Amino acid sequence: MAAPALAQRAPAGPIKIVVGFGAGGLADITIRIVAERLSQRLGQPVLIDNRPGAGGSVAARAAASAERDGQTLAVLTTGNAIYKWLFASLPYDPVADFTAISGLAAFDLLMLTGSQSPLRSYADVKARAQDSLSIATIGSGSTQNIAGEWLKLAAGMNATVIPYRSTPEVLTSLQRGDTDIGFESYAGARGALEGGQVRAIASTGERRSQLLPDLPTLREAGLPNYAIVGWNALFAPAGTPKAVVDMLNQHVTAILAAPDIRQRLLELGVEPMPNTPEQMAARLRQDIDAWGEVIRRTGIQPQ
Repeated sequence: MAAPALAQRAPAGPIKIVVGFGAGGLADITIRIVAERLSQRLGQPVLIDNRPGAGGSVAARAAASAERDGQTLAVLTTGNAIYKWLFASLPYDPVADFTAISGLAAFDLLMLTGSQSPLRSYADVKARAQDSLSIATIGSGSTQNIAGEWLKLAAGMNATVIPYRSTPEVLTSLQRGDTDIGFESYAGARGALEGGQVRAIASTGERRSQLLPDLPTLREAGLPNYAIVGWNALFAPAGTPKAVVDMLNQHVTAILAAPDIRQRLLELGVEPMPNTPEQMAARLRQDIDAWGEVIRRTGIQPQ
């Protein structure tokens, strides 16, 4: 009896999910895996609308201004919590303009070094920083970039964070020894890790990752107040009926619990993160507050 009841509250037509990244990225691939199964469960198309640009603002603004009928949804990420503090103004409010449906996936960052580097532990990294330390990340304002800035602050390191345009450039700099360490997701670094070009020293997670259970966290290694966990989550425009939000939450959490979907996400390099709308909304607010404090302390000025 539950399935027909849920179906009666489903949106009347195709669902469009707006993504603020180009096709092929981590957030895009994650939501496409979920959307395929969601379409099967609802018996109607679930389409992905990629709108990269302006730090995700183009996509977020388009979704926030859509009809509140459940037919337009959005993928928000950790970046949306960070951008609230990196930009002097945003054309949307990630809290006021959206209603959470469910988390999709979570991922740690890895502290990486080149395969020929003598650095093998956080203690080695901290010792190197007594002289000087270079930290490679993707562009300024990214989660990876702020992870490097926060490391400098939390550990009191003499270090320079060097932003690169892309993940391949970060990995190449580590492999050649141009930089000492770098931060990147497991998904982004997986090929270089498996190919032996780089080596993981630690993770930024609150606990050890299921993907690399033998790798210590930076908390374990000596930074008890340092943790960064990125996430992707599904949201609807604020004002979407609660019955529609609850229906979508039940479908999405069931999809993420399916063994084959879970395995596909783990192979991608992320861990499924199903939760309730209330839990996801609280996570967004918590991360906005936490990143605001980090950005304030690191002295990064809003653009």
